[in-house]
Amino acid sequence: MQTPASISGHPIHPMLVPIAIGGFLLSFAFDIVCWVSGTPAPNTWTTVAYYTMLGGIAGALAAALFGFVDLLSLPSGPVKSTAIRHMLINLGVVALFVVNAWLRHANPADLKLPMTLSVIAIVLLLVSGWLGGKMVYEAGVGVESHS
Repeated sequence: MQTPASISGHPIHPMLVPIAIGGFLLSFAFDIVCWVSGTPAPNTWTTVAYYTMLGGIAGALAAALFGFVDLLSLPSGPVKSTAIRHMLINLGVVALFVVNAWLRHANPADLKLPMTLSVIAIVLLLVSGWLGGKMVYEAGVGVESHS
C-alpha cells in the first residue's frame, strides 16, 4: 500500500524517523555518560545531550508532517486505528522531550526529572516503533506492491 508522501515510491516518513530516534537516544546516552562520570552538570555532556535532544525534536516534527500525510491516505479500519495510536504516542514522546529540553534550559544543573522523562519517552518510543513496524510488516503500509 504505497503512501502519498514519497519520492520515487520511497516513503519519506521512515527516512526521517532515524533522525528523531538517534537524537533522543544519543541525548540519553550523553546523560548516562555524565551521570557515570560524576561530573556535575552543566558540563560538555549535558550540553551535547541538550542539543542532540533539540535535533531529535526537529527530526520528529519533520517526520510527523510526512507521517500525517500518509495517515490521511489510509482507509478507515484497523490499520488507520494503529496509525492513529502510533501518531498519538509519538506526539506524546515529542511533548515529553520538549518539556525535558525546557527543564534543562531553565535549570541545567538538575538532571533528575529530565532523565526520568527521557526514560519514559524512550519506552514509549519502543511501543510506537512496534506499532510502526506492525503497519509496515503486517499491513504493507508504505510498501509498493509489484503484482
